[in-house]
Amino acid sequence: MFVDPRTTPGFKRSIFNAIVAPRPIGWISSMGADGSVNLAPFSQFNLVSTAPPVVMFACNRPALGGEKDTVANVRETGEFVVNLVSWELREAMNMTSTSLPRGGDEFELAGLRKAESRLVRPPRVEASPANLECRLLRIVDIEPEFPGETFSTVILGRVLGLHMQDDLVDKEGRFDTVRARPLTRLGGYQYASVGQVVEMPAPFVRSA
Repeated sequence: MFVDPRTTPGFKRSIFNAIVAPRPIGWISSMGADGSVNLAPFSQFNLVSTAPPVVMFACNRPALGGEKDTVANVRETGEFVVNLVSWELREAMNMTSTSLPRGGDEFELAGLRKAESRLVRPPRVEASPANLECRLLRIVDIEPEFPGETFSTVILGRVLGLHMQDDLVDKEGRFDTVRARPLTRLGGYQYASVGQVVEMPAPFVRSA
């Protein structure tokens, strides 16, 4: 089967989410210029680079109204925090996807405690296994070209500092991803965590 999303009647954009999966979830906490705090999950999220350390997240603008609070906050203040979503925090994460009026506090809605960040103003999720404090690096606005598409915004942030739970860091300084049990997004309303894990060192090729 071949599908051209530009010309296929009734094409569902959600099919991309089911194919490009699993995806890590960027649980982004941000703060507006007025001091209001926002916490929202984004499944279009990933690591871009480790040196320099850069992450990205993206979201589509709602069909009606302006851009989402997270994007508006980052434009205003240039800062945000990425909070790792563990399997245990899945219900709280889902609760923070609720659309609240501008200025509503999703931390309070989901019963999450705030923790102070070191280098940026937005607070972090205290219960999260790891938090990445970020400074805005670049915003890329992608305009729609075909019927059915919406305005999309991509935000890239440089990681200034990170917090990790002590019991998830081994003696060599490695973060134990398996024990942290990160939540990932699949298609539709499906989520998953770490499944079968194997180690495969890169092949060693001898030079001639």
